[in-house]
Amino acid sequence: MQNDKIVVGLDIGTTKVCALVGRKNEFGKLEILGMGKAPSEGVVRGIVSNIDKTVDAIKRAIRQAEEQSGINIGVVNVGIAGQHIKSLQHNGSITRQVTDHEITVDDVNRLTNDMYRLVTPPGSEIIHVMPQEYKVDYEEGIVDPVGMSGVRLEGNFHIITAQSNAINNINKCVNRAGLEIDNLILEPLASCMSVLSDEEKEAGVALVDIGGGTTDLAIFKDNIIRHTAVLPFGGNIITSDIKQGCMVMQNQAEQLKVKFGKAIADEASENEIVSIPGLRDRTPKEISLKNLAFIIEARMEEIVELVYAEIVRSGYANSLAAGIVITGGGAQLQNLVQLVEYITGLDTRIGYPNEHLGKSKIDAVKSPMYATTVGLVLAGYQPIDRIPSTTYVEVPQQQEEQYNNRVVQKPASSTTSGTGTNLFQKLKGFLSDDIDNKQSY
Repeated sequence: MQNDKIVVGLDIGTTKVCALVGRKNEFGKLEILGMGKAPSEGVVRGIVSNIDKTVDAIKRAIRQAEEQSGINIGVVNVGIAGQHIKSLQHNGSITRQVTDHEITVDDVNRLTNDMYRLVTPPGSEIIHVMPQEYKVDYEEGIVDPVGMSGVRLEGNFHIITAQSNAINNINKCVNRAGLEIDNLILEPLASCMSVLSDEEKEAGVALVDIGGGTTDLAIFKDNIIRHTAVLPFGGNIITSDIKQGCMVMQNQAEQLKVKFGKAIADEASENEIVSIPGLRDRTPKEISLKNLAFIIEARMEEIVELVYAEIVRSGYANSLAAGIVITGGGAQLQNLVQLVEYITGLDTRIGYPNEHLGKSKIDAVKSPMYATTVGLVLAGYQPIDRIPSTTYVEVPQQQEEQYNNRVVQKPASSTTSGTGTNLFQKLKGFLSDDIDNKQSY
């Protein structure tokens, strides 16, 4: 049933709104059926600042994805980011009444659900509760307590909170676009699913997702998420620096960054000049690529140093055997890997979202700029806020049918009623028990 399920990821970013329609093929790889993209003008640093413009961008992206995939989209997985994202560690425990029975998944879920009842600062909500490890009768270092005997069950959790207003605005935009949110997912966690391998997560790795308005950080060790952070700087601030430093228009600054930008000034030639068309009846402006590289390097150094300071603050700077993986649109900047390695001293590579992708008609989706959107689709097939080895509970049949009726996506056009009925049956989804336990936004 998992392979027949179709999932839609919606990334509401600072520079673009992107929708991807995907499903798992017979080999368990993700096949992209359709993609839609629209410029994002109503989002600043990951936070919705203009409802109407954001709704319009969502509608255009969804319409393109529907036309390309032939699927009517009704339910989406949506990403959330922004400086308001906070993370903390918390320890919880429950005392079981029956001592001669094994610890069940219900016991683990009860402990996890208790974390959602934590008192958070005013104006914030918990969006993810991610287990680190468990204790059974004070026995430490247990990854999966299900099946063990014990009275006291404790767990250490990584809890992620977001601003209530930011959640409500995203919810409002998606609903006004005629859609329903299935899961609200922290964007760096989605990116991790699409670009990181299990070996990297086990060895210790820091994922750095450089977007348009924010730079997201997620640190894994022993295959468990250990630290998350969102920094309010991204590719757009580099574009603004170029606009101001070179005295050009915003769109010209963006093109200069994308086509000629380098993260290390020494790699740029002093003799190369780019001619920019002048404004009305004015002579063209000549831009030195060396000066352009100096502007970009100064800002990128600042961003990378902030990221490394956050890694040091997490306490895992000396535990990252797999180093750093850079993804997002900003990862396409030339010589960025060398700059990051020089500043941090850690091995670095570019993360492409092809770790779980199968054959696809859309090659553009393999770019780092779509890592988050691909991860949002993958999040529909495996929950991201639980330890992978934890056993799942089967959903009662009646509850599963209610869910399928809500999220199924029908074909946009069908020549015969029989074909439509067969596809309707094939697209029935699969829901694990933990989704019902999460908060509804």
